[in-house]
Amino acid sequence: MEKTFKFAGVMGWPVAHSRSPAIHNFWVREHGLQAAYGLFPVQPGALEDAVRGIRALGIAGCNVTIPHKVAIMPLLDRIDPLARRMGAVNTVVADADGTLGGYNFDGYGYIQCLRDAKPDWSAAAGPVTVLGAGGAARAVVLSLLDEGAPRIRLINRTRGKAEAMAAEFGPKVEVHDWSERHEALADVALLVNTTNQGMHGHAPLDLRLDRLPRTALVSDVIYIPLETPLLAAARERGNPTVNGLGMLLNQARRGFELWFGVQPRITDELRAALAATF
Repeated sequence: MEKTFKFAGVMGWPVAHSRSPAIHNFWVREHGLQAAYGLFPVQPGALEDAVRGIRALGIAGCNVTIPHKVAIMPLLDRIDPLARRMGAVNTVVADADGTLGGYNFDGYGYIQCLRDAKPDWSAAAGPVTVLGAGGAARAVVLSLLDEGAPRIRLINRTRGKAEAMAAEFGPKVEVHDWSERHEALADVALLVNTTNQGMHGHAPLDLRLDRLPRTALVSDVIYIPLETPLLAAARERGNPTVNGLGMLLNQARRGFELWFGVQPRITDELRAALAATF
């Protein structure tokens, strides 16, 4: 019987910068699959047509990135409960009957990347400070709460966005003013940057680390560059650090398994192949 060729991709606008094709096509080659992963540049006004195209073309599914992660939800047949709680979808899977399911694996990817970097990591170890209140922050905060974080200090330049998230996620999330960010590092077990500050082409994050315990894990969801100024400063003072590449790789594993039926591994060879694209 002839093997069925499976195709998946990443849908966004713009999308040319995405590293997802490098990740998934590495795994396709590693496992000798009849499959490929490509770029789906979809302008916001064309999203509904694009979703119909997934069904019509028999595509296995896709990753979803900015600006479609929320807008795509009402266009799908069903939404996984965790994605519903996160308020966004980052993975679409076409079932055998043609129905489309929406998932969000960003939180899974984030928690797993912490465990990969520090196997003894526990969310219950102490308070957490999270900078930013966008989509990445939602995934991080919700996942940390589910893992047992006792308290999360949420800090965003626009306080209203942080307050809206705290109201939704409950009393364990405390909102602090942006001006209080330096002091809000006292006694934390984990510091997370989910803002774009420190990303390639953006200003570094303005944050003093003198109040941060040297045992605290410092995490940045950015992966270009692999070491942001925040992570470099934390490493120099002796803090363990985690960049955003592991989050990207771990969330990709779940989608790959659902589309292609193989659970891939994150290897040094994959990391080297990906680093060569930066």
